[in-house]
Amino acid sequence: MDMPEKPWPTGLAETCEPLVRRVLAPNPSPYTYTGTQTYIVGNQSDVAVIDPGPNETAHVDAIISAVGDAKITAIMCTHTHRDHSPAAAPLAERTGAPIIGCAPLVLNTEGPRSDEAFDTTYAPERVLVDGEALSGEGWTLRAVHTPGHTSNHLCFALEESGALFTGDHVMGWSTSVVVPPDGDMGHYMASLDRLQKREDTVYYAAHGAPITKPKQLVRGMIGHRRQRENQILRLIGEEPRSIPALVVQMYKGLDPRLIPAAEMSVEAHLLDCEKRGLAAADAAVWRSA
Repeated sequence: MDMPEKPWPTGLAETCEPLVRRVLAPNPSPYTYTGTQTYIVGNQSDVAVIDPGPNETAHVDAIISAVGDAKITAIMCTHTHRDHSPAAAPLAERTGAPIIGCAPLVLNTEGPRSDEAFDTTYAPERVLVDGEALSGEGWTLRAVHTPGHTSNHLCFALEESGALFTGDHVMGWSTSVVVPPDGDMGHYMASLDRLQKREDTVYYAAHGAPITKPKQLVRGMIGHRRQRENQILRLIGEEPRSIPALVVQMYKGLDPRLIPAAEMSVEAHLLDCEKRGLAAADAAVWRSA
């Protein structure tokens, strides 16, 4: 998807619906689109802040300005990548609000690690489990566990309007990157299937425009992932291939900056296929099982 024309509304509080406003963080990149969107849910009495974003003083200032005189009941994070949760700590320090949301991410120390992109400062006062709700005056947010992009990923459902805050699980501009060993393609697909069965009316993602036809989009995402899996299985069925060789065949004309993300996505598919007995690896070369 092409980037929208500048100027982007960085730092401004935009109304999405009566209970929801968003503030765009100043962190655009090939992985974050125009930046991370922080959502403020509630009214003039009390609010929750979802995905406070990167620890950028200007962004924290913009959130506090948007909140105004309302009390922040909770600072909620969908997951702990560095573009989502680092501002939680300074926002909590400045406002006294508790950090409530996803679990801290603890990775297995064996094998390769993927924690370079994770926020090690994240320290919630309370972790929400699947189905647990947090409420304020006129609003209720319920946690929906959606592992896959990360193992600790949560979405938050606003029960009063039918909106779902999808973090990075479903985005408004691109498919989500699934990075092993913490990211798991099988879990990601199961989480997409779970969302497909829900009746949410709109998705507010951390990156990109609101998704006004969520069932249609999720159905397309599931189909896209299945097509990618079939493509991988066909290619390694023709001859054993390395992951870089698969990416060259599968992603024609890809922005070179996104090649690492494509390689991680292909690896996630291959590992899932390996679990299901469809693929096997000989050193760095994959073949049909």
